[in-house]
Amino acid sequence: MKKMSKNAVIIYQSKSGGIDLKGDFKKETIWATQAQMAAIFDVNPQAVTKHLQSVYQEKELSKKATCSKMEQVRKEGSRTVKRSLEIYNLDVIISIGYRINSLAGTKFRQWATKTIREHITQGYTLNKKRVAQNLDQFLKAVNEVKLLLPGDQSVDMRSVLSLVTTFAKTWLSLEAYDSAKLPKSGLSKEEVIFTAEELTEAIHILRKDLMSKKDATELFANERTHHGLHGIVGNVLQSFGGEDLYPTVEEKAVHLLYFMVKDHPFTDGNKRSGAFAFVWYLQKSGLLNPLHITPETLTALTLLIAESPANEKDRMVGLVLLLLRK
Repeated sequence: MKKMSKNAVIIYQSKSGGIDLKGDFKKETIWATQAQMAAIFDVNPQAVTKHLQSVYQEKELSKKATCSKMEQVRKEGSRTVKRSLEIYNLDVIISIGYRINSLAGTKFRQWATKTIREHITQGYTLNKKRVAQNLDQFLKAVNEVKLLLPGDQSVDMRSVLSLVTTFAKTWLSLEAYDSAKLPKSGLSKEEVIFTAEELTEAIHILRKDLMSKKDATELFANERTHHGLHGIVGNVLQSFGGEDLYPTVEEKAVHLLYFMVKDHPFTDGNKRSGAFAFVWYLQKSGLLNPLHITPETLTALTLLIAESPANEKDRMVGLVLLLLRK
């Protein structure tokens, strides 16, 4: 094992055949000297030199783009000696690994080929060491999200993982959920006016589109009672003493979702219509972030609200408000 003191990069050959790397990744690469590559692949430095010459002579890689200089300071007796060493980036290390003739080189190629195959066939590769370090915490998060979701509904793993990902950086809303520390208000107090007629028209367009795709029937978004949707919009926009009951855009959006899902204003399609109204109002307000509110996340949240008991309303609202604060 060798160290490059300037950038604290450590390179060694692991038993699995993979290369573990630590250090400064500002340039999204790592660097190794000729001697370090010789140690990685268990050959003499002259063998690495021969392959380096071939890599550049055959123009497989550009030396200008893949080779740099590093100053090494060493103590030799009472003297301090400075030497300039050539260092090579990850592209070169991989290229040498596929050319070198040694048992370590063979193991590296086996590992690298397996990794490439995984990436091509599965679309991703896993750093198992890093996954293992965080696996317990990750599985705990997945299980806790599953507990929040209704047990008798079919919720796919993508929806569960989407919720975990969405809340990951505020680790985690689940702790706030358990300790009832979820937010009670939004942040944006900019007044965004909308009417029941506007929302009704938007839902009718949605209905027409779904029916044309045969994703909905004539029953979709038919009001149970006259002006049922008007009543929900009135509740969301109501005020007292000149002050809105739900003063922020986020609170209005969340309560629009909640009331439409829970009050069942339509004979069919209440959850889809509620989710649509939630997204429609956020988009109208300029607060819709599709990176956070993915279809899977919205599906899971809507089902969660639909199956929640009435006494959990504040907690459901707080959970969605937390999402909107990201």
